[in-house]
Amino acid sequence: MTSVEEKAPIDIDEVDRDFVQMIKRTGGTNIQNCYQCGTCSGSCPAGARTNYLVRGIIRKALLGLKEQCISAPELWYCTTCYTCTDRCPQDVSPTDVIKAIRNIAVAEGYMLEPHQKVAQKVLEAGHAVPLDKESWEQLRMKVGLEPKPPNASSHPEAVEEIKRIAKKTGFDKLVADKEE
Repeated sequence: MTSVEEKAPIDIDEVDRDFVQMIKRTGGTNIQNCYQCGTCSGSCPAGARTNYLVRGIIRKALLGLKEQCISAPELWYCTTCYTCTDRCPQDVSPTDVIKAIRNIAVAEGYMLEPHQKVAQKVLEAGHAVPLDKESWEQLRMKVGLEPKPPNASSHPEAVEEIKRIAKKTGFDKLVADKEE
């Protein structure tokens, strides 16, 4: 006999009746088309290697379990490959739903540290993977490339523009370390 993990009943006080509308306003416009067929989870490459289930997050969202959705670490496992969106028979666009829930999560102070660090690097250098000046520039020149790649590294004015946009939109505060 196999054991079945018991699920606690949904606490009606945990239900946020406005959560689905919030998701729709934030970019997950077709979330209510979902009828839980499982195509998204069954075709998800991240789900094949982790405990990530797109369907589970969308189900919690549809039930109004906002806190469970926005605080779930697996919300950040999605690689935004859009395989689920390509295959969804109901045009839910699960990737857009996940991104909308992530946006809500970040606005409420939830973000995995690696994602936060990448965002901080973009604000610092204009690029998610800034290059160590000397060693990379020397290596690039050695193989016949320009010392700086054609990204924000070559355009300090672009980095300043990214910083201005982040400040104006409040993104810099969203991704700041909590100790600051």
